[in-house]
Amino acid sequence: MPRVAVTSRRDFLRVSAVGVIGLGVASAAGCSDGRGGSSDAVPDGGPGRPFMQPTVLASSGGTLDVTLTAAAALVPWGSGRRWALTYNGTAPGPTLQVRPGDRVRLTLVNDLDDPTNLHTHGLHVSPNGASDNVFVMVGPGERHTYEYEIPADHRSGTFWYHPHHHELVAPQVHGGLAGAIVVRDAVDDEPALRGATERVIVISDPRVGSDAGILDVSHMEQMQGREGDVVTVNGRRNPVIATTAGSTEHWRILNASPSRYHRLHLDGPAMYLVATDGGRLARAERADDVLLAPGERVELLVPIDRVGRSAFTSRAYDRGTPGMGGGMGGGMGGMGGGSGSSTDAAPLLTLEAGEGTGTDAVRPGSLSVAPPPAISDGTSERDVVLSMGMGGGMGSGMSFEIDGSTFDPTRTDIEARLGTVETWRISNTSTMDHPFHLHVWPFAVLAASDGARPAPGWKDTVNVPAGGWVRVQVHFTDLAGRAVYHCHILDHEDLGMMGVIDVR
Repeated sequence: MPRVAVTSRRDFLRVSAVGVIGLGVASAAGCSDGRGGSSDAVPDGGPGRPFMQPTVLASSGGTLDVTLTAAAALVPWGSGRRWALTYNGTAPGPTLQVRPGDRVRLTLVNDLDDPTNLHTHGLHVSPNGASDNVFVMVGPGERHTYEYEIPADHRSGTFWYHPHHHELVAPQVHGGLAGAIVVRDAVDDEPALRGATERVIVISDPRVGSDAGILDVSHMEQMQGREGDVVTVNGRRNPVIATTAGSTEHWRILNASPSRYHRLHLDGPAMYLVATDGGRLARAERADDVLLAPGERVELLVPIDRVGRSAFTSRAYDRGTPGMGGGMGGGMGGMGGGSGSSTDAAPLLTLEAGEGTGTDAVRPGSLSVAPPPAISDGTSERDVVLSMGMGGGMGSGMSFEIDGSTFDPTRTDIEARLGTVETWRISNTSTMDHPFHLHVWPFAVLAASDGARPAPGWKDTVNVPAGGWVRVQVHFTDLAGRAVYHCHILDHEDLGMMGVIDVR
């Protein structure tokens, strides 16, 4: 499969001209990093800068009317700038804040020279027409207006939006096209949350350079799943959150990396899990490490009970290497510039707590939310198999498949009946972890092959370990339509690990 650079000569010249003014260097000049990104021309992103959140676009009077323009731009990077794909000039894009029952009218303007579209990841909204329809294509220079009806009983929580045009998803998201969606309701006014300082934390791992060459990857990097040069929080490297002892932090955390797993750990203060993908839990749970696969979200409460500095880090996680049944996996991880078998540890942010006036941090307890997923007995059973095989037209001869097939938008792979509940056994026969994502319809995790306790609450993305399986229960209680399910290592999705589901 050819390498993809999501830009055009027109965009390249326009952005490069800005770079000449802003950086004092031509973007085509300087020492190449071997991937076409000219990284040496871009000043270091420098850790230690203040934490900054994305702009918030909030609904009012039950409606949110917003325009998002997808375009290449140079964004702030330390004392200079770096090349990125942006929504409204920023990477990540603005946070969309809505309430249950709201109507959202979102106009996507495509100022790229490649097709794009938009997926509202995790929102329980219709997949049809002008709603969360990933089969819509917005061509270069075109615009498309999406209209979403947020159900009146939609769970509060943290969701997100990103492109979903097949074969271009990984480069567009890795370039920076992503943003958070926050659904707020009465739960956000309860004492455990109302008294906390709320922050949106979008984790990504861009490649740093001054032109579109940063999006070029090798065949092996696509098979492994691309990872970047640095890990950033809201576009900054290891920013500093200034807080005070006696306060409480409420972090809405999104893993917007296209392939990198983040095993979250905080030195010092305790972390309490209060929400996963699909919304709030009934009770806060103490968490030491939290693994976030690509696409997953969590919400954490952090009571600041001491003065001093604490490091919030992404610990190393081995997600495997490309291979089939173990026969090829052992030696392929370092070929062709691949990312290797293990995601490196990286700092995320630093928490600096000074003396405060509060007497004690808020201690999280129970939350008045909808009950956890009810597990149904006697449901219909379905097997879904994630695999890597030979074929598929790639230069390497390897394909990425679900149930033995690569993605075909004209084919329906699963038919389900509206108003039913199904139990799926999702197996992974490959030598790599694959995070499985189902659009529109939430599920509960029942069990996993490693015997670990299932993730609490409603989910839309779950990690399926190499050679293992998970069992989930999918509730097709409402919202008929045609959507997709896929691996959320986005290069794997682009290479064919995706299927079509039709609920009638």
